[in-house]
Amino acid sequence: MTLTYDLYWSFRSPYSYLLTPRLVALERIYDVCANVCPVYPIAVRQPDFFAKNDPLWLSYFMRDIARSAEFVGLPFRWAQPDPVVMDFATRTYPAEQPYIHRLTHLGVAAAERGRGLAFLDEVSRLIWSGSVTDWHLGDHLARSAARAGLELAELDAAIAGNDEHYRGLVADNQSAQRVGGHYGVPLMVFDDEPFFGQDRFDQFVWRLEKAGLKRRQIEAAA
Repeated sequence: MTLTYDLYWSFRSPYSYLLTPRLVALERIYDVCANVCPVYPIAVRQPDFFAKNDPLWLSYFMRDIARSAEFVGLPFRWAQPDPVVMDFATRTYPAEQPYIHRLTHLGVAAAERGRGLAFLDEVSRLIWSGSVTDWHLGDHLARSAARAGLELAELDAAIAGNDEHYRGLVADNQSAQRVGGHYGVPLMVFDDEPFFGQDRFDQFVWRLEKAGLKRRQIEAAA
């Protein structure tokens, strides 16, 4: 029996990027499937959230994300441009955002087409690996979508034709995320148990194993 879990994930979260290749590998090897639930980042849901944090929060975060990337063997550079635009004078985030809504809705559309995890993996690598500057320009996103088995123009057209549908699905994901037990990302919820953060991956897999996680049957090459 295929095990399933809910994955709450944000395109603005470098920790989400660091986790995703492990989830892709897990699904390739084992009979488990993610229900991909993209959400807007905290900076969009609560624009004053970071303005209230102790200044040490940011300095530790920047050190930890670089260390965490090195630890799991993934390249990392802060996104250029940041998926969420910040007003540095006030340390708040304006309501008008040129990137994050499109990215999140694309993630939802990819999930609807059964390619959600592959899309998250490809696009997060584009944004966070440091291999590309100005990831939003040219054909970078289109090429990432194609590697995930999708056509960017088709996704954009579907979203443009029914914007309320995709905003509503994101809102539903965000409500379900809190019911799942946390507000942050990445969050994996399996059998009503939340696992928050990329550093909870091993505990998440341990719980799957206790529930009967099995290797996929791979046919021998002819």
